Amino acid sequence: MTKNNPIINLQNIHTTYEGETTPVIHNINLTVQPGEFIAIIGPNGAGKTTLLETINGLLLYTQGHGTVLNKVIKKHSTYIRKHTGYVIQNFELDPRAPFLCKDIVMTGRTGKIGLLKFTKKQDWEIVWETLSQVGMIDFAQRPIGKLSGGEFQKILLARALTQQPQLLLLDEPFANLDLTSRRQIEKLLNKLNHHQHLTILMVLHDLQFIPKHCNRIILIDKGHIKLDDEKNKVLTSELVKQLLHPQEDANRHD
Repeated sequence: MTKNNPIINLQNIHTTYEGETTPVIHNINLTVQPGEFIAIIGPNGAGKTTLLETINGLLLYTQGHGTVLNKVIKKHSTYIRKHTGYVIQNFELDPRAPFLCKDIVMTGRTGKIGLLKFTKKQDWEIVWETLSQVGMIDFAQRPIGKLSGGEFQKILLARALTQQPQLLLLDEPFANLDLTSRRQIEKLLNKLNHHQHLTILMVLHDLQFIPKHCNRIILIDKGHIKLDDEKNKVLTSELVKQLLHPQEDANRHD
């Protein structure tokens, strides 16, 4: 894909939840080039997750036009999800379920293998590689219910990477991680972007953990993109201070 062929191209997109009349995101115009690493920030309920789900074809937009991987989202959502790794926030799994970590990670290969088809040696090699990448190779045989929140988050990231995606969407990937794990995942994401040129969009709450190679930030508020610029310009803007650090801003004026 080239500059004339972006990996994501959204034009005047509105997305409304089923049964609702008011759009959650409004008039979204967004172009993402292959190899970009973008952080999406904003207050709670601003529409950040909705934007990721619209890109991934999980929520159908009600107005506008959107393409991902050079495919129209509404027509090719299955193809897009097959080639897009997505780590959702607050993924729930019954801790009593008799699943091992390696088996959960292998489910990320389903789109590549196909339903009702058997896994091959190459599929398991990819699973071991991704488990190693996220520092969880020693947990391969551990029941999923025996993991901490941070360990489970890393398993979900490994699961997404087994798809060998062209696009990686992450919703709060540092949630529940301790400082060491955050640094480890941050380093991995930088490597995936810098060396493998993987395009990454990630929703973040903690602005202290924006990865080094993430050089573009999108600020969303009330369903609208308010800022879309270089990292330093957005982080030092008055709007970010008002929306994400309101108490600090109030104390400054006391």
